[in-house]
Amino acid sequence: MRICLVSETWSPDINGVAHTLQQLTRQLLERGMTLQLVRPAPQGESHSEPDMSLELQVRGFAMPGYSDVRLGLPADRRLRAMWQKQRPDVVYVATEGPLGWSALRCAERLNIPVVSGWHTNFDHYCRDYGVGWLEPLVTRRLRHFHNRCHATLVPTHHQAEALTARGFERVGVMARGIDGEQFSPAHRCSELRPGWDSDGHRPVALHVGRLAAEKNLGVLRETCAALLNAYPEMRIVVVGDGPQRESLQKALPDVHFTGFIDARLLAQHYASADFFLFPSLSETWGNVVLEAMASGLAVVAFRHAAGRELIAHEVNGLHLEPNDSAAFRDAALSLARQPERCARLGEAARERALQYRWPAITDEFVAALNLAREAQHEDTEQCRV
Repeated sequence: MRICLVSETWSPDINGVAHTLQQLTRQLLERGMTLQLVRPAPQGESHSEPDMSLELQVRGFAMPGYSDVRLGLPADRRLRAMWQKQRPDVVYVATEGPLGWSALRCAERLNIPVVSGWHTNFDHYCRDYGVGWLEPLVTRRLRHFHNRCHATLVPTHHQAEALTARGFERVGVMARGIDGEQFSPAHRCSELRPGWDSDGHRPVALHVGRLAAEKNLGVLRETCAALLNAYPEMRIVVVGDGPQRESLQKALPDVHFTGFIDARLLAQHYASADFFLFPSLSETWGNVVLEAMASGLAVVAFRHAAGRELIAHEVNGLHLEPNDSAAFRDAALSLARQPERCARLGEAARERALQYRWPAITDEFVAALNLAREAQHEDTEQCRV
């Protein structure tokens, strides 16, 4: 099967969309699939992906109010020429920006089936960035986009039900996977904890994620302050960067901030901590929750996205009702004084996480693409009749 991937973000970007596409790409190539890629040209030195049979790079621009995110400009004419030269069997559109719309239009004109992904809750972002009045318009626009596709793949069953109730059609589920060797308790590093001024008797709480407005960082700040007030001896480590880092660091001078770190060191940070804090409510999934669980950490999260799908409360982690910040804080405080409970929850968390492997996730993806091809063929045959 020849698949064209269309995305406004790609490695080395650090986000869930780029990570998911990289994992799917590796799995698809191992299965002998032929891949094409359409994306904005990377900033700085230009380079192409060597494993792609064809690649189209378009001009990009920074998203207003979110300068780290680049969108691709429409490229209808270039897309049409590319697909007439080497027609894909199916197109997967990962992002609903201008480039995604352009790809959808061209695929419709050429009678190529399209499957879309729901990787980002853009309607939620409207509230986070002070333009909540735009949310109904954004939702209508997204619904119009996705309902023109043969299927829309979302990470969780709960989100599939929620979108269907809002008028989205043909919504399917494709979860996210984990590499249980890359993220494992085996990567615990004896050198890291002394660097955090911690030993085996001082608990370490960890947070990993982009430090931006949509990540519910007020709850993280309040929870960290409460932990340090109750247990001055404990240590808190925050991995990641973003526009809110400076203000968060000023509010929490006793917290260890690492900025972005490479994959090997990230795995060591997970494995060397004791429990994981994840207060975000903007995720469609939340890869870091799965990574933390695979690393053997008890996770404190809200009952949302991966926290809802993966965590059984008091069995393999703690999940609280969304927006109950007091309950989130109290759950973190309770784990800080109960190391045996942390260990028990973390062991069960890893067992749960290892049920989500990328080969099985890719099976779901390929099945959705084949269904789209079959539906397109049936539609074409009916038109001929």
